[in-house]
Amino acid sequence: MLTIDEIVMNAAPERCFRFGADVERWPEWLPHYRWVRFQRKEGFGTGRVEMAARRDFGPLPWPVWWVSEMTVDEARPSVLYRHVDGITTGMDVEWSFTGLADGTTRVKIVHEWATGPRWPLPDRARRVIGDAVIGPVFIHHVASRTLAGIKRAVEAP
Repeated sequence: MLTIDEIVMNAAPERCFRFGADVERWPEWLPHYRWVRFQRKEGFGTGRVEMAARRDFGPLPWPVWWVSEMTVDEARPSVLYRHVDGITTGMDVEWSFTGLADGTTRVKIVHEWATGPRWPLPDRARRVIGDAVIGPVFIHHVASRTLAGIKRAVEAP
């Protein structure tokens, strides 16, 4: 499964990076996030982080939850995750921040997941579930809302 979401934010890459990596504040900015907690914090944006969000299906909220090893690279800048618990265990996620000529920043999230869920199904079935359901219905929906919410926070006065 490969899912790519991106948005242009009206701010410098450094500001966008700080907001994207400050995951403990996401529930303040992102109404679809239920909580974000570091189980082990090793510095800004670094450690083992538990995240819980909501994927709404009309009036019906569907809870989603995962745990990731999170690291940041302030020089690039980028935010990296490796999902280590939850349905998406084994998924790799990269947030990148590219400055554009007009002073804005392209923020891109790439989710890659070679295996699909660790359910007792044949490999092909698990990959199809990841590609056809989990990626477009859950990952893309949550990631696009996350980018829109971070954009609102970054651009707020």
